[in-house]
Amino acid sequence: MEKWGNATTVTEFVLLGLSKNFKVRAGLFVLFLVIYLIAVASNGLILMLIIVDSHLHTPMYFFLSNLSFIDISYITTSVPQMLVHCFMDRPTIPLGRCFAQMSISSLLAITESVLLAVMAYDRFVAICYPLRYNLIMNRNVCIQLAGSLWVSTFIITIVPFLTMQATLCGPNVVNHFKCELQAVLKLACSDTCASGINMIITSALTLALPFFFILVTYGRIGCTVLRIHSTQGRSKALSTCGSHLTVVSIYYGTILAMYLRPQAKTFSNREKVVAVFYGVVIPMLNPIIYSLRNRDVKGAFCRLAGKKAEEPS
Repeated sequence: MEKWGNATTVTEFVLLGLSKNFKVRAGLFVLFLVIYLIAVASNGLILMLIIVDSHLHTPMYFFLSNLSFIDISYITTSVPQMLVHCFMDRPTIPLGRCFAQMSISSLLAITESVLLAVMAYDRFVAICYPLRYNLIMNRNVCIQLAGSLWVSTFIITIVPFLTMQATLCGPNVVNHFKCELQAVLKLACSDTCASGINMIITSALTLALPFFFILVTYGRIGCTVLRIHSTQGRSKALSTCGSHLTVVSIYYGTILAMYLRPQAKTFSNREKVVAVFYGVVIPMLNPIIYSLRNRDVKGAFCRLAGKKAEEPS
């Protein structure tokens, strides 16, 4: 029997992964490797463009750089491990690394959730108060918002993990491809009611509340856009929100379906597929969505490519 944070009887967990078939795992290795490389390269490119191009030194792109950093970090917490485990018949993970993976993944997921709400507020100010935008969203305000975002989500996430108590009395097989909090807690033979209540409260504060804030914010934006008489003006206002709305729809659609619902006693394959989508696919999609729909990002890339072409070899 093992007391989380005290005893050390259980020293590792066995991860069942996505398939026991070697050929399927080999195919998944290629798929996840391609997705990982695209995600890291595209998010890294956006980060570099925002840093080096002065045209992108605006509040919107400052927050976008935070989103790209989160996506790189989030996908890195699981995919490299998944790639290695694809060629193992019995993939295992030490208890300490499992705990670190759960806490870091939760921190990044919650931070992204709140960041999307902050980005919605930025679009709200830009469209509803355009003449005061630079005054309201000045550099100091943006830094303070980002700093408060990271500090608050760290406290909300890490402190509960450090104080969590769960008794694991034998089974150490996790029906997942990584250490997911919900999957690990299903192995507990002690009463996890307190942990469950804590997860519901945390989910409400960090997922449902930001999502509700985004809905209200875009309601206000919609009312403002409807008062714009020019068709071109409406189109320009909506175009600045298109990428963000797409990212919000995909992200919250999968996250809310995963966490804000009754939990079964066992972790299903359907839940693992959802986890793959929000933990692997979304970090790849976010930079593609912003780059394909954003003229500023395309312009920054063209300027950077033009400078590189003009440099003597």
